[in-house]
Amino acid sequence: MGTSVRKMYDAELLQLDTMLARMGHAAGGAIESAMTALRTGDTELARSVIARDSEIDSAEHEIEHRCLTLFLRQQPVAGDLRKVSTALKMVTDIERIADQASDIAEITLHLHPDGARTVGVLDDLYAMGDIALRMVKDAIAAYVQVDLSAAAQVIARDDDCDAMFSRISKEIAAYIAAHPDDAEMALDLFMIDKYLERLGDHAVNIAEWVEFLKTGVHKSRKIV
Repeated sequence: MGTSVRKMYDAELLQLDTMLARMGHAAGGAIESAMTALRTGDTELARSVIARDSEIDSAEHEIEHRCLTLFLRQQPVAGDLRKVSTALKMVTDIERIADQASDIAEITLHLHPDGARTVGVLDDLYAMGDIALRMVKDAIAAYVQVDLSAAAQVIARDDDCDAMFSRISKEIAAYIAAHPDDAEMALDLFMIDKYLERLGDHAVNIAEWVEFLKTGVHKSRKIV
């Protein structure tokens, strides 16, 4: 690869990094807005999260197209191949993060705050949302900086997220058993609990892609 071609290729890889980081920050912002809407009952904010999801979908398609173009035009090898492969995989996790933020916002639109508070898990859900949001933001930052230590910290925090999911799920199940007439509302809260747990899983997956980018080794995970 000639010097001028290499410079152009490096510039394209840098632009790919920038696009992926921007998409990641947008997904993190969607989580933050969705959780704020849940806390405050702000339906307009919830609707804005749902509306912006299409922008993140468009960013996903643009990044995928750019990755495939780089594969076809440059036929990257070694470190460059890992860079493009990582971007192509990460973009899926980021898009699903935004989808789950949108799903939380959807539930917020018909969730009655006073009724939801009687279930007794809202404060725990807020705390779990804070953990999931920090994991996503830190995973994106770890990618931007190719920071293995930061990636490892994201992976380690998943235990806290999983423990909260398990505890909240049990509390919701107990509430439904005692108040079957409120089952629909309680199940909405369970779905928020599940979406937050998935956000943590996707953050871990991004962190593991950072490890792959640096080392060439990746632990396969399947997250819906």
